[in-house]
Amino acid sequence: MGSEVLEPAANAQINAGRSWQGKAILTFHQRGDRTVPQVQTQAPLKVQRPFYPEGPGVCQSVLLHTAGGMVGGDRLSYDLHLEPNTHALVTTAAAAKIYSDHPEPATVNGHIRVESGACLEWLPQEAIVFEGAQYHQTWRVELAAGAHWLGWDILRLGRTARGERFCRGEVRSRFEVWHDDQLIWVDPQRLVGSEDLWRSPHALKQCPVIGTLAWVGTLPSPDLVHAARDAWAALPNPRGEVGVTRLQRGLLCRYRGHSTSEVRRWFVAVWQLLRPHYGGDFTTVPRVWQR
Repeated sequence: MGSEVLEPAANAQINAGRSWQGKAILTFHQRGDRTVPQVQTQAPLKVQRPFYPEGPGVCQSVLLHTAGGMVGGDRLSYDLHLEPNTHALVTTAAAAKIYSDHPEPATVNGHIRVESGACLEWLPQEAIVFEGAQYHQTWRVELAAGAHWLGWDILRLGRTARGERFCRGEVRSRFEVWHDDQLIWVDPQRLVGSEDLWRSPHALKQCPVIGTLAWVGTLPSPDLVHAARDAWAALPNPRGEVGVTRLQRGLLCRYRGHSTSEVRRWFVAVWQLLRPHYGGDFTTVPRVWQR
């Protein structure tokens, strides 16, 4: 969606002798009734101009990765800070691509701070991890009392259309969420590509797509948990496997299946269910998702 896919060899040739060290720092202020971003970036990351399809209180920002993908040795860092009573939705312009066959991992490090009365929705498009790639990501989310964060992470392991299975490569992922100075959720994952990982019913079960959605801010009611499960059942012919559980102060959704479109539809439906509980009565899907 949006960017041309370079073959690994071609991409490695373009980046021969260098690694990208991209940075994006976004600070959201309240100016009157408007949430306004202050942006600092370092290539290959850029931020498009803000959008306000829901009115001035909710700022939609789109991150753009101009290199078209990551190779081993590339490092991207994100620092997102929401000042009190602001509301931002941050997404990406296209799916991320992690190219293969490099001895070093491609790494992403993120730090999110959300002040009291503020809300961040971190809703990136999926990451496609080529077979043989190494991809490490670490995120730390710090929420003040009265703050909310909703985030999702969708991975496609291997290029399914080319017959790839994730039997080589490695994905490491760690999310930490702190709320009012208390660590309330840690989600470490490590997937080392192998035939056993690919086939085991306790691992991928030959499913190339996995997804996690988490919302942290307050304890949801049992009815809200049931509604998230019902949103899955309401999809046309759902084929993946899902789970919904309550966190200490939030909600957790998991997906394992074959379709990024399917998990995206479910996650959007859950997002629309949750929004009235922290940030307004309706949502507007970012237009970059509709291309």
